[in-house]
Amino acid sequence: MADQQGRLNKKVALITGGANGIGRATAERFLEEDATVVVGDIEDPDPYDAGSVDFVELDVTSQDDWEEAIAHIESEHGQLDILFNNAGIITYDSITDVDLETWESEIAVDQTGVMLGMKHSIPLMRESGGGSIINSSSIWGNVGAEGSAAYQATKGAVRNMSKNAAIDYVDDGIRVNSLHPGPIDTPLMERQDDDLNEEVIGATPMGRMADPREIANAVLFAASDEASYMTGAELVIDGGYLAQ
Repeated sequence: MADQQGRLNKKVALITGGANGIGRATAERFLEEDATVVVGDIEDPDPYDAGSVDFVELDVTSQDDWEEAIAHIESEHGQLDILFNNAGIITYDSITDVDLETWESEIAVDQTGVMLGMKHSIPLMRESGGGSIINSSSIWGNVGAEGSAAYQATKGAVRNMSKNAAIDYVDDGIRVNSLHPGPIDTPLMERQDDDLNEEVIGATPMGRMADPREIANAVLFAASDEASYMTGAELVIDGGYLAQ
């Protein structure tokens, strides 16, 4: 009896910010399901447990980097079936406290980076016969909280930008959904103020952070053909935070 094929067999996936956190966990999950995984990041990642990835240096704010990354994927792999726009940063200032440079830097990574990813990936995805795009938003793309004004602005934009793209490219067989995690045990959370982390976890009905693999499993579903009728949707994985 032949070995059972993985859920992403013969699919090529690009994951931004795949060196750490949710991106790394998702790369591992995709490898376990037989995908060809391309990781785009500004840092070369440590080896992955589940297999080898194709690494491309990618600053998501750079149009040149995106063009080079997609040209590399087309040349080396001939197709692109999945894009996980995961790379992101966070700052914590309120609107009255944030300086313009910080605001524009966060918009560039968390919002414009997502737009550039879709802009440059969709033509190759269209040529490949369609595919799935998952864009990282946040619970703070749905509701407000104190501080983090730039971050929340970008995540709200990603939420609606994903719906826009879902409608625009549905006839190309391209599905676009947004991801809305709650508190996750990642390096980003480790760098946050302990009081803020405790506040968010305390407001989460499950009373804990998620393991990155719990988020990766949701991304896997959205990326796979099992989600063939899902587009323009919000994947909320937040321990019940938004249910309140």
